[in-house]
Amino acid sequence: MKAIGIIAEYNPFTNGHFYHLNTIKEKYPEHAIIVVLNGNFTQRGDVSILDKWKRTEIALKCGADLVIELPFPFATQSADFFAYGGVTILEHLQAEKLIFGSESDSIEDLKEIANIQVNNEDLDHLVKVYSKLGSNYPTALSNAIYDLTGKKINTPNDLLGISYIKTIIQNNYSIIPESIQRTTNYHTSIESASQIREQLKEGKDVNDYIPELELEYMNHFHFLEDYFDLLKYKILSEEDLSIYQTVEEGIEHALKREIETCNTIDELLERIKSKRYTHNKLKRMLIHILCNFTKEKAKQMNQISYIRILGFNDKGKEYLNKIKKEITIPIISKITREKDPMLEYEFNTTKIYDLPQKENLIQKEYNKIIDIGGKYD
Repeated sequence: MKAIGIIAEYNPFTNGHFYHLNTIKEKYPEHAIIVVLNGNFTQRGDVSILDKWKRTEIALKCGADLVIELPFPFATQSADFFAYGGVTILEHLQAEKLIFGSESDSIEDLKEIANIQVNNEDLDHLVKVYSKLGSNYPTALSNAIYDLTGKKINTPNDLLGISYIKTIIQNNYSIIPESIQRTTNYHTSIESASQIREQLKEGKDVNDYIPELELEYMNHFHFLEDYFDLLKYKILSEEDLSIYQTVEEGIEHALKREIETCNTIDELLERIKSKRYTHNKLKRMLIHILCNFTKEKAKQMNQISYIRILGFNDKGKEYLNKIKKEITIPIISKITREKDPMLEYEFNTTKIYDLPQKENLIQKEYNKIIDIGGKYD
């Protein structure tokens, strides 16, 4: 049995995600589908609307066979870190292919651009030029790529796909990248996950945009605003915010100054925004402060050191049993006393995530694994 890999957030799981999973299942019916899923905080600097256990169960019921956690130090950083963590986990799990959504669906163009990023020093120079002119990193990168190739790549999934391919090239991984066209035409009721989150915040009905089986899980939502008071206390009480990952170029002074009179996270973001910082980068910075993710921790936790199982079905267990003796890092199904430092840190972020809603998620870290088909040997 072989495996296909997906890297996802499912925040929440949408009809588009359902299409993506089932398109893969139709194309590769004999393969196990492995989903590397972020924990309770996301790459866009947000909190997961539903906790990782609910999203794992939804993913398994919708077609995934094995769900693995992407640790916080990779799940909440820029595209290259996010991609490195996800792709490296899939490489450890011997996935034959990584299949991702793509706006252009031109895998050869994405490979060409990824190769340029890895091997062309002119690209780095151009990115620095555009950055000095005031562009944020994604815009600077997109402009530099256009200058060198004549191709305009500026959509989020294509840019993330390039980061996946770069990781494969830089680490000489054997996994094969493949894309699926990302479009709004494949389903009559389709909205992006970000649009659904906004509608949920406004109390609107989103039932048409998610699989029916997900409806029973749509309760106890987590929103970033729920953590504003905790974040405000942290910013006001810390002497030096520059110790935190992604707090750069003196922005800690603006944070200290503006947080005193802000009443919401959106208000804070509006006051500290600039051309050099994307909205997502600013939110990631706030998440890093909230969760005590320092630059020192980022340096220490820069390698994938374990495989954390969140859930599986019979096919996923069969695949895992087939390859587990060949995996060179520990396979973990729950928190134990013998903690990896990164796993222990992950446990602490769950404590923070659980503070507003108090869903007893901490206990689940000790004994929870989503199993929809029997016991793991």
